[in-house]
Amino acid sequence: MALLAEAKRISALFEFSDDDVRNAVVEFVTEMNEGLEKNGTTLSQIPTFVTGVPNGTEKGLYLAVDLGGTNFRVCSIQLHGDTTFTLTQSKVAIPKELMVAETAKELFAFLAKQVELFLKSHHEEHFEGRVERHQTPGTPTGYEEESIFRLGFTFSFPVHQTGINSGTLIRWTKGFDIQDAVGKDVCALLQEELDLLKLPVKVSALVNDTVGTLMARSYTAPGKTDTLLGAIFGTGTNGAYVETMSKIKKPLEGAYDSTTGQMVVNTEWGSFDNGLKVLPNTIYDQILDKESVNPGIQMFEKRISGMFLGEILRIVLDIMMGNSKNPFFTDKDSSSNDFGSTTVIDDNAPLKQQWAVDSSILSVAQSDNSVGLRTLRQFIEKDLGVQAPSLEDAQAVKDIAHAIAKRAARLAGVAVAGIILHTGRLDPKGGPEDIVDIGVDGSLVEFYPGFEDYMREAMRAVDGIGHAGEKRIRIGIAKDGSGVGAALIALVAAKLEATGITA
Repeated sequence: MALLAEAKRISALFEFSDDDVRNAVVEFVTEMNEGLEKNGTTLSQIPTFVTGVPNGTEKGLYLAVDLGGTNFRVCSIQLHGDTTFTLTQSKVAIPKELMVAETAKELFAFLAKQVELFLKSHHEEHFEGRVERHQTPGTPTGYEEESIFRLGFTFSFPVHQTGINSGTLIRWTKGFDIQDAVGKDVCALLQEELDLLKLPVKVSALVNDTVGTLMARSYTAPGKTDTLLGAIFGTGTNGAYVETMSKIKKPLEGAYDSTTGQMVVNTEWGSFDNGLKVLPNTIYDQILDKESVNPGIQMFEKRISGMFLGEILRIVLDIMMGNSKNPFFTDKDSSSNDFGSTTVIDDNAPLKQQWAVDSSILSVAQSDNSVGLRTLRQFIEKDLGVQAPSLEDAQAVKDIAHAIAKRAARLAGVAVAGIILHTGRLDPKGGPEDIVDIGVDGSLVEFYPGFEDYMREAMRAVDGIGHAGEKRIRIGIAKDGSGVGAALIALVAAKLEATGITA
């Protein structure tokens, strides 16, 4: 039983107490305000020029494209005006040579061609009819304005956004490297190629996936309460929320509708507390950060997101294996293993390779309450490369995985609580019917058992929320923010143009 005692000792290092939560929320709100005051802060607080959220009554047919990595998705979204929508989509892999092309034109011409193929395949009658009926060479676009498909462009790379449909590429990530595109407006690059194909399509909105999550949730949410926050807890983590315009003190470069008094802000909260004033920092966190591609930054994300939780677990288990006092993943002989076999670790086991352990094993560990932990032990064999792990081994993995994931969920609760307190949306005088609506997406919040419960547990500990306030926070899954959310932002952009405000 010495192994389980050691597992519990290590698990305790990942505890994030109620006092820790309260201190972290205070720091989160402080960094939010700093980000609204000036650029170059830890929490970037990026204005999106989106000045309203939908209420579910919006109607129309819109296009959306999503360049999020190695795949490119094209969809059309029919908003029905009753909080429902119909989505049609196609997906194509980006050819590897285009990810490292000499010029931006090569990539964006490919993307525009996929839009053309999608329209001809899924909207042929509608598309051809518009082209024949509305093609008007005398107009600047070649088409009458009402015939144009509005398109929302979800572009999941770092950009400096300068308007609702403009933003310059800061740098590529995820295996892309086209230096010719850096510093250029990605919406203009796509629009140029669409125009060369004579497509009646206008890139109306540049969309961050968290903003899309916020918009999608606000459209589909029940009741009349506007959604406050869209948050992603998956491979990465980030949030976008509705801010009071007067609180945004730093300069806004692009045009926007000032009449609403609101603007959606993309927090980029993955970089919260890079200075480690309040975040936990175990030796395992330190090892992960030191060996990452970006040491010293994205410190909040490195403790929450699915990209890193499996690696934290791997680091812990690897160090435990080196402790001869508490034999782990090792047997003297087969008689000490209820599998009737000796535990063996493959030479090329994922347990021995950086970034090779998928975070899904944390969900398996949490959900497996079977006698003998048979499901978890199968995953340890498959995902860690450990043959015939003992029951005691599996219990140790379960305890540590639980501690890592629970800490992540409580940290997620810090971000949500900070935004709720900062915005003042949880009026202390409000009754149970006064709801604060939150839209979330991502594998952790969707598939990890109890992730939301641990988030709520943390929020109940926060001054200004408590048990009564936590009950008024409604959290709902917002699916397909890069599709319906992008379409809704394209709709917002169209309304801007209709009022004479040009992006």
